[in-house]
Amino acid sequence: MSVARKLEQLHAPLSGVLLTAFLALSPMAIAQSSEQEILDAVTVLFDAMRSKDAEALRDAFLPEGRLGTESTEGWISSVSSSEAYLDEVTFDETVLIDDNVAMAWTPYNLFVNNEFHHCGIDLFSFRKVDGQWKILQIDDTRRTEGCDPERRGN
Repeated sequence: MSVARKLEQLHAPLSGVLLTAFLALSPMAIAQSSEQEILDAVTVLFDAMRSKDAEALRDAFLPEGRLGTESTEGWISSVSSSEAYLDEVTFDETVLIDDNVAMAWTPYNLFVNNEFHHCGIDLFSFRKVDGQWKILQIDDTRRTEGCDPERRGN
């Protein structure tokens, strides 16, 4: 048997193993990529909040987006015109995705003018529209007890 034929025989099973491994890992890689896209959308929102960029805040939401039971416009106006420096940081995030719908559960600390203000949980609801994750809804909790005011993100 020729050397080339021996290499072919060794290569065929290895190719199958590599292809199987690639196909098995692809959904995980896609899921991790989508999770990161969701977390990036959260970061974009809070970066826009820190910079008081009303247009970027608006762009983070779907037109019908809501904060609790309110429309987003009042919040966007309040944040973008605030004299205070608002810095919300998240950590230990959980993201769940199904097709073009996702949610993110994000514990957070809010700092106002670099001083701890409160902590809580942000619950984001997302929809993927034209290849981009947009916020449909945010609900949150707020408390001052049981917080770790030193926590500034991951």
